[in-house]
Amino acid sequence: MPKNKGHDPEFDIRFFESVLHRVPNYADVVEILGGLYTRQGRIADGLRMDRRLVKLQPDNATAHYNLACSLALSKRKRDALQALRQAVTHGYRDAEWIEQDPDLEALKGHPLFDALLAELKLNA
Repeated sequence: MPKNKGHDPEFDIRFFESVLHRVPNYADVVEILGGLYTRQGRIADGLRMDRRLVKLQPDNATAHYNLACSLALSKRKRDALQALRQAVTHGYRDAEWIEQDPDLEALKGHPLFDALLAELKLNA
């Protein structure tokens, strides 16, 4: 969601939290909340939502990718690399974005990250 002058992202968070309270397995809301929390610097809350989304949608490549991002932001490199591998296994193919995504900064230069990126580029 774009940041607008005068817009309160905490309002959005409260709204989607209330929806999730009423419909706990609403995957779209779990995904939205994960992004909102992360953008607000609430990395642990974002990670919690990303884990929840992966449980709700275990074959969703983007859910695994978002989990990898949250884990990387949490400085959990090994877990982040495993989640990123799962994202690729489930069909995530955007090597260009992986390479520039600031959320994955902690992984850049790691041999497993570099190998995964090279594999994606080779199979593109």
